[in-house]
Amino acid sequence: MTFEVRGRTALITGAYSGLGRHFAVTLAAAGVRVALCGRRVELGETVAEEIRTAGGDALVVGMDVTQTEAIAAAFDTAHAALGPISIVINNAGVAMTRAALDLSEDDWQSVIDVNLNGAWRVAQAAARHMRAHDHGGSIVNIASILGVRVASHVAAYATAKAGLIHLTRALALEWARYGIRVNALAPGYIATDLNRAFFDTDAGQKLIARVPQRRLGQLADLDGPLLLLASDASAFMTGSVIDVDGGHLVSSL
Repeated sequence: MTFEVRGRTALITGAYSGLGRHFAVTLAAAGVRVALCGRRVELGETVAEEIRTAGGDALVVGMDVTQTEAIAAAFDTAHAALGPISIVINNAGVAMTRAALDLSEDDWQSVIDVNLNGAWRVAQAAARHMRAHDHGGSIVNIASILGVRVASHVAAYATAKAGLIHLTRALALEWARYGIRVNALAPGYIATDLNRAFFDTDAGQKLIARVPQRRLGQLADLDGPLLLLASDASAFMTGSVIDVDGGHLVSSL
């Protein structure tokens, strides 16, 4: 068993920034043909050009995970250009920081519809594609440690990620017979350009102090778990959730 994924095709949602962009670049560097999916196609072209300049193979595909027909069309487009898709990174997500008492119905629905319903739509489309081409594959859902333990002011996000973890297990059970593995990554707090300013504040430093490793995760800390789940090295893993959080989930309450 190796972490070899060269020559395969992956579809990544939310691939134009943040974790999704890093996942796309990481897989492309490992020799995977990548379909970069998201709504802001102009940003996707920037990522694709970066990958191509480094010698990789990337395609930008417009996709809104709230639209079932758009998802199906994206799979068809990616397949026609890059070949059968055997890796899907279900990463698209949105966050909203607001007290639960102040959440409107629309606020709640918008987070759930992208983070949970959207992940379900993409996973179903992926499984239908993989079964139709009779080659199996790996679906990696990007969850969060907030799907296991909660924090204040992120009720909708935490609920969606908890649902995604259970959805991962439910789909793994049903789709194992087709050679389709469904696993999840649950990152803790990872340093990105978007959160760097917060973690420089006193509140941010106090949060870091609660992580047993006393540091934020780096994007590169996700590479090993990602390649494990995308490759045949995890051939006997399905329904698993890998926490990548510096021990945050096992810290004392």
